[in-house]
Amino acid sequence: MAHRDSLGGIVHSYQKYDPARIPPPRSPQFDMLTPAMEHLLEFGELDELTAEQLAEAVMLDPEQIRGLGPSLEALRRMLDERRKQILATWNAEGVRKRARADFRDAAGRSKPPAKYREAFLRAVRDEQLRLLERLWYAQDDDQSRFGAELVALVDRLGAVYQIDELATRWTFTGRKNLDVETALAVKEELEEIERLLQQLAEAEKTARIGLIDMGALERYAAEGQLDDLARLKAQVEEMVARMAAEQGLDKGKKGYSLSPKAMRLFQGKLLEKIFSALDPSRTGRHQVNVTGEGAVEMVPTRPYEFGDSVAHIDIPGSLVNCMLRQGKERPLRLNARDIEVHSTRNTPKCATVVALDMSGSMRHGGLYVSVKRMALALQGLVQREFPGDTLSFLEMYSFAKPRPAGEIVTLLPKPVTIFDSVVRLRADLSDPGITEADIPPHFTNIQHALQLARRQLARADTPNKQVILITDGLPTAHFEGSQLYLLYPPHKRTEEATLREAEACRREGIVVNVFLLSGWSQSREDIQFAYKLAQTAQGRVFFTSGKDLDRFVVWDYVSRRRSIIG
Repeated sequence: MAHRDSLGGIVHSYQKYDPARIPPPRSPQFDMLTPAMEHLLEFGELDELTAEQLAEAVMLDPEQIRGLGPSLEALRRMLDERRKQILATWNAEGVRKRARADFRDAAGRSKPPAKYREAFLRAVRDEQLRLLERLWYAQDDDQSRFGAELVALVDRLGAVYQIDELATRWTFTGRKNLDVETALAVKEELEEIERLLQQLAEAEKTARIGLIDMGALERYAAEGQLDDLARLKAQVEEMVARMAAEQGLDKGKKGYSLSPKAMRLFQGKLLEKIFSALDPSRTGRHQVNVTGEGAVEMVPTRPYEFGDSVAHIDIPGSLVNCMLRQGKERPLRLNARDIEVHSTRNTPKCATVVALDMSGSMRHGGLYVSVKRMALALQGLVQREFPGDTLSFLEMYSFAKPRPAGEIVTLLPKPVTIFDSVVRLRADLSDPGITEADIPPHFTNIQHALQLARRQLARADTPNKQVILITDGLPTAHFEGSQLYLLYPPHKRTEEATLREAEACRREGIVVNVFLLSGWSQSREDIQFAYKLAQTAQGRVFFTSGKDLDRFVVWDYVSRRRSIIG
């Protein structure tokens, strides 16, 4: 029998826990990337993004500015005292009359041409700034004497508007009368004080020191009063530069640029937000068991069928079947009925083309920003979860153009160049004298987008093909051969051409899913057409607001892929 002292085994030694020496958890990193990406999605470039705008994203621990509490409070008191001093000094009533008198005297000296006289008198009588501006734009020669008089009148009437706002927004109790020029300067100073007070209050509440306009504040603060605040702001700006570089934002001579690392990080943030409901719901593609021809073996087995790969034969199970059938008879002789094969996980490929509406109407409500955000989220999903899939993008306006994923963030809605209530245009693009630059770009050509998508998907080596069409309404452009038609309001001819293209997609096994964005001009006809288009191509219609678009599209992509696999 073994001695107690000689017993073998493994002895574990644990270090003593000392909470005082355990480092605290790291505070979450400031998100420099999201404000930069939102700026890029809205404006299509980062050249105008300043370090101050990025600094606004930095929220410090309120403990870090607690020592500045008296300093911030003193600055607020100083600004408030300056505001009270201004209001107690001046009287704004007389300057309102003086500004109007100056405007009417200048208008009385003007000599409008006969054809503009009635409109001019009405604009002066009603004090309508917009009517005066329209008159100036209507001049054949903006360098004429009357054109110069209109410019001066617009300035004087603008001063009347500003002085009216000054007198109604603030209560003046002083006795010193203002002249027009001084009144405008006083208004500018009061607005600056109000803005600085708001910035100081916001900084104290959220610890966002980057919000404070230090240059403007220096004009009111005493010497040395801003030292602590300026020192902290410099530290924040240094932190911003370092973290921007860590998160993939490169600062160059022309502004910021995005590295591939930054794009991946932003796509990850989008997907994390979109799939944030996965954990509590315990549902989704990760728990779905699907079977079919594939490389990943599963535990369940089934009888062998002709054509099954011999690589997936369950040898132990097949031998057991043989022994049960033969009993004690030897040698064992396998029969086709004995053979069992493992089921395998099926992971087919899916080919998708996303058509992004960038027509003129997408500017309303910032719909185009949501469309681009969706495209980035979908690209991130495919790269991470479905690397075998193919995903491509089309920009859709009066034409449809293939766009690489790297250009998505720079896309912007096309400017509206025609303001007529009825447009009926036709252009023969086989004419070498007509180029795309000659065509108004802000129309919606769904037919051309479906045509290009169909051609792209014809090259895909998978039967699982779909088009995701994101738009806000009816098509207003289509091709008939080389003839491009631009028709507004939407015309039956365009609708029929678009549905013919959807039918061609259906014949080639391409499903078209329509995501219809709600907009201010959406009508029953828009909804009815979306249903017709989706039904023709055996797809579905989803109604969504712009802010939810990325969530709807990505979940539909996952759902559709799951149905393909199943």
